Amino acid sequence: MRRITLILAIVVCFSALLAGCGKKDAAGVVKDLNQSLGKLESYEGSGVMTLHTGETPQMYKVQVWYMNPSYYRIALTNAQKDITQIVLRNDQGVYVLTPSLNKSFRFQSDWPDNQGQVYLYQTLVRSILSDNTRQFVDDKDSYVFEVAANYNTQSLVRQKIWLSKDGYKPQQVQVSDSSAQVVVEVKFDQFEFGKKFDKKDFDMQQNLNTASQDSQGTMLEVDENGQLIEKPASADTAAEDGGAASLPALNESFGVILPTYIPDGAEEKSTQVLDNADRSSVMVQYDGEYQYTILESRSLDRAVSLQKGDLIDMGFTFGQLSGDDLQTLTWTQDGLDFQITSADLPVNEMIKIAASMQDQTGK
Repeated sequence: MRRITLILAIVVCFSALLAGCGKKDAAGVVKDLNQSLGKLESYEGSGVMTLHTGETPQMYKVQVWYMNPSYYRIALTNAQKDITQIVLRNDQGVYVLTPSLNKSFRFQSDWPDNQGQVYLYQTLVRSILSDNTRQFVDDKDSYVFEVAANYNTQSLVRQKIWLSKDGYKPQQVQVSDSSAQVVVEVKFDQFEFGKKFDKKDFDMQQNLNTASQDSQGTMLEVDENGQLIEKPASADTAAEDGGAASLPALNESFGVILPTYIPDGAEEKSTQVLDNADRSSVMVQYDGEYQYTILESRSLDRAVSLQKGDLIDMGFTFGQLSGDDLQTLTWTQDGLDFQITSADLPVNEMIKIAASMQDQTGK
């Protein structure tokens, strides 16, 4: 009898030991994440971001670099059009670079501290830490959290975050709207903590020069499995795919791009072509519940200049929001500059209109 009791005691102790060394609960993972965030020095990640905001899903290759305390480099490359935009943060400020146009802007901004970014590790971890109603699932090789989405648009309300059990590396993020429809999805294919960087890796001119050279040498395609592949690009393929070689001269006319999304109660009022010595522009006016104007014009090469206003993450690109009573959202896409100006149109509506234009062709 004493022998049986001893065996049972050993079994109970062994089971308790296994439980303590085995699965972690939400509290244990959250504690680890809080500690790792405080010790974060650097990382490099890459993956594919898919936006389900237009008529067809749009895929972007995402590359993220971070070095403590506040150096960032985000590169977004449109998979279908092979156009890259880079956002840098260094000691001089925040830069938005469009290498294909040799175009760059500088902002005095605390980005990304004032905006959540779906592909930044800090944003994902802080979303988990700040939501006391978080949901947690232990799923094979991943810990899955469902938490509130804290981004710069009211249309994104919830997100699911997959972290690897091996080091809590981000694997996948799905951000949903109020109807539980996935609007933004990021799938990481590589992520490395402790990546060695130097301050020069975040230098504006070095990034502008390097990215300009790289964009001439490769092009991106999407294979039958929905994966991004890189191929050598020639001058002929660049022209065929709408690259810089195929853009018309600045003073030539272009097809106006109209949004597929119009806020309820608003309607198109008029379209007007504005010609000047530098470039042609098209102005489209909307009236009704909201009054706003969309201005489209051919992009000009610009030297670095300090921009007034806020840097806005629009998902598919980065824009600039300026003005108080009369606000203007400005962004660049496919060799064109766009502006939405309104005194009563909410910023989240501006972003939805802009997103509906990014997969359109000129009419």
